Amino acid sequence: MSTQQPPTLASAEQSSWRHRRLDPDHSLGLRLTLASAAAFLVLVPFALLTLLVLGAWAPLHRLDTTVTDALHGYAQDHRGWVVLMRIWTEVFAPMPLRAVALLLVVWLLRRGARRLALWAATTMVVGGLVGPLLKLLVGRDRPELLDPVARAAGYSFPSGHALNATLAAGVLLLVLLPYVGRGAARVAVWVAAVLLTVLTGLSRVALGVHFTSDVLGGWLLGVAVVAATTAAFTSWRAHTGLRPVRPTRDGVAPEVERQPGAA
Repeated sequence: MSTQQPPTLASAEQSSWRHRRLDPDHSLGLRLTLASAAAFLVLVPFALLTLLVLGAWAPLHRLDTTVTDALHGYAQDHRGWVVLMRIWTEVFAPMPLRAVALLLVVWLLRRGARRLALWAATTMVVGGLVGPLLKLLVGRDRPELLDPVARAAGYSFPSGHALNATLAAGVLLLVLLPYVGRGAARVAVWVAAVLLTVLTGLSRVALGVHFTSDVLGGWLLGVAVVAATTAAFTSWRAHTGLRPVRPTRDGVAPEVERQPGAA
């Protein structure tokens, strides 16, 4: 006669962990797992792109130089375009965007949303520190062009403008979504965030101070940082008993708009 062996402590703990991570009834574990997986999936293409840049992969190099040369030729023939790109890249440079984020943090603190303010500040600071560190580690030189229309100091990968535009757009979007209604207003906020991110990055390539892959790397790193800090913040929400949210739809703290001091 066969006897059923009781489950070992290790197997029971493993089953319990898997249950908490993947069971829809355990919203904290499931949402945190999905958010962390999303951040990891964004980091994978960024890591791959970084390896290709470090290895000077020939197809990527050809793509970068082709786009840079084409845009440089266009810029030399269209000075008005250069002026427009210079204005855009200065207005939405990292420091002005950080100043806007700081104003947002101060506004949130005045509303009593201390943890939300901490999330916004942490997102900007983490991204702002990781970007320059990676520039030093990768050590990629900027494009070398005859008769350049603009100049920039420092290393090239990843683009600091693209990174900080992504961070600022993500923070502003996820904080302000609860304040806009449904429909056209919400679409307009999303379009504004995407345009800020995309045009700021493209302005750097158009001016010949970054390669296309530099800008792509800045975008990917910015999205990964926002996803990671958002995952941490939403897990805190669940621990405090606040209702689960879908950040891309509801923002990270929709209760702040209705009840100042709730976050």
